[in-house]
Amino acid sequence: MRQPWRVAVVGGGIAGLAAAVRLRDHAPEGTEITVYEQSGALGGKLRTGSLAGGPVEFGAESFLMRDPTGAESAAVTLARRLGLAERIVHPTVGQAALVVDGGLRPIPGGTLVGVPGDLDRVATVARPAADADTDGGRPLVGPDADVSVGALVRSRFGDEVVDRLVDPMLGGVYAGRADDLSLVTTMPALARAARVEHTLVGAVRAAQAAAPRAPGAPVFGTLAGGLGTLVEAAVTASGATIRRDAAVREVTRTESGWRLTVGPTRDPQSVDVDAVVLAVPARPAARLLAGPAPEAAAAVGELDYASVALVTLALPQPPLPELSGFLVPSTEGLLVKAATFFTTKWGHLRRPDGLALVRASVGRYGEEAQLQRPDVDLAATVHRELSAVLGATLPAPVDGHVQRWGGALPQYTPGHADRVAAARTALRAAHPTLVLAGAGYDGVGIPVCVRSGETAADEIITALGGSAR
Repeated sequence: MRQPWRVAVVGGGIAGLAAAVRLRDHAPEGTEITVYEQSGALGGKLRTGSLAGGPVEFGAESFLMRDPTGAESAAVTLARRLGLAERIVHPTVGQAALVVDGGLRPIPGGTLVGVPGDLDRVATVARPAADADTDGGRPLVGPDADVSVGALVRSRFGDEVVDRLVDPMLGGVYAGRADDLSLVTTMPALARAARVEHTLVGAVRAAQAAAPRAPGAPVFGTLAGGLGTLVEAAVTASGATIRRDAAVREVTRTESGWRLTVGPTRDPQSVDVDAVVLAVPARPAARLLAGPAPEAAAAVGELDYASVALVTLALPQPPLPELSGFLVPSTEGLLVKAATFFTTKWGHLRRPDGLALVRASVGRYGEEAQLQRPDVDLAATVHRELSAVLGATLPAPVDGHVQRWGGALPQYTPGHADRVAAARTALRAAHPTLVLAGAGYDGVGIPVCVRSGETAADEIITALGGSAR
């Protein structure tokens, strides 16, 4: 009689946990699933903490409600599967602002991640280059080409649109710079339209028209009680054995599957499994792939990462505008690149004691030296810069927290999608029971990570050839 499958999930972030839940739901009954997490904390960049006696997110804050097809996102589907759908809440304030010349101006509507489909609507924050977006008689981007977002937009709309709109919007998501980020990976809908349309305005409008929209439907959601509840529920539903503080240092091929070397070099443990989901960032994945799949290791090992710090302050009744937050262009010279007014944006976080929770994201790609400052210095700088932007000295915080995310945000340079596709093709051909999952490969955001983990689990089930439930 065939022994139960043994599947190792390396990485206890949301991608790895989503893979574990999918395996439990669809792999044959009795499948043994073990999640190995190098740190003591599960959830990756989903981390709910407490500040001044109330819950607050020290990592990811929310998720998209819909996927690009208009269907509910993988994050919503997972929440439903885990019995958390009734906890989904939405922002009560959606308008955000940009810092321009030291002050706040509302972010113009009608853009696609800051790229305008109507140049007149962005005139309050940026002056598009006159007559640059002309029809040259051919598509903006070749059928197999990838370019940086910044290069494309600068060539069509000029520097101000990039520096004051596109760069801060992309920076808020990736902590990167538009001139270095791939159009195909970060803005796939616009990339598809740019392979047909002859002007950038036309491409933006075509991408917007192709996106299914329900008028008035919420774009973002989060969970009352914190996104940590998603992590906890996924662990329970997966039925997996959880190994915390368990670093997987090596993955080698055996006659029947894979051998993992786990733990410290002085006291290693060998574990034999039938299949492995590598749900870890690209650099540790490249190290683990170097032996069994050097071509795949070389492809994913090229990915670089940005480090950021999230500084959250609890302030006594500060004079905050009715905004969800603001984004800061790098040309403004501030350390803060984005700020969220948690207790304004999210009604369920408003507190009877009147305290306001404000979180600032500090640092962009290439600014790692700035993040070496002590926590107290970062918090003081954030307080000072928030006061300057709001035009009023904020009261002293009653509590604060600095969460550092070193090397946490992937930087998708042009050609990223092709490199990842090549790595996965090589793995499928040689080792179909060893698969990659996570933000390092498929993009940022909770829905993308969940879908990536689920897809990896499906590939494992197919490769092992058993009867899925």
